[in-house]
Amino acid sequence: MTTLLLQLSDMHIREPGRVAYGRLDTAPYLRQAVSTILRLPQQPQAIVLTGDLTDFGREAEYTHLRSLLAPLTMPLYLMPGNHDNREQMRQSFPDHAYLGSTGFVQFSVAVGGLQLIAIDTVVPEASHGSLCNKRMQWLSDTLDQHRDRPVIIAMHHPPFTTLIGHMDEIGLLQGATELEALVAQHPNVERVICGHLHRSIQVRFGGTLAMTIPSPAHQICLDLAPDAASAWTLEPPALPCMR
Repeated sequence: MTTLLLQLSDMHIREPGRVAYGRLDTAPYLRQAVSTILRLPQQPQAIVLTGDLTDFGREAEYTHLRSLLAPLTMPLYLMPGNHDNREQMRQSFPDHAYLGSTGFVQFSVAVGGLQLIAIDTVVPEASHGSLCNKRMQWLSDTLDQHRDRPVIIAMHHPPFTTLIGHMDEIGLLQGATELEALVAQHPNVERVICGHLHRSIQVRFGGTLAMTIPSPAHQICLDLAPDAASAWTLEPPALPCMR
């Protein structure tokens, strides 16, 4: 059986009529992404959205996001990023039981022949990410339960250095080394998929691949200088699909 899992990330949806960064309406880009997905001749079994779903984590933003995603008929798995609010996500998507009721948004679900394991890297009111001992123990226990299945680990902050200086300053600042060691102990981990970077980068990580993807809207400028200015640009988006 062929399994198709599609990833979206970093939509940064604002309230209707409001624009991100004071000049970018992100909603039409997500609307176009949804239309593209619906035209695919082979529909994905599920879509995982790896964080920064909204720009400020506000109720009206999640309401707008929900309306934009409404045409999609396959299961959607939402994850928080540093621009999101866990509690508001749960209130705005009460039918998404995998979000839980308190604490970290972490879950493990079967998608066809794959096991999707989502781990929460968010530090409230901060831009950088972290994997504390509690989160790492949960991931270790969950991986042990699925040694007999191909696994995709999903997270928001990438656990590797991207060389884009201002993004590495707000990357995964705790737990990356421990995560790589844990992944190396589980050869059935097919991929570690991440958001946050608004750009495609792939690296070898723990014996597998770790990757970031573009946003449906705006991308972080590819400036590899350690003191690179924080800037974004409009480049082609992407909808990575794993099988």
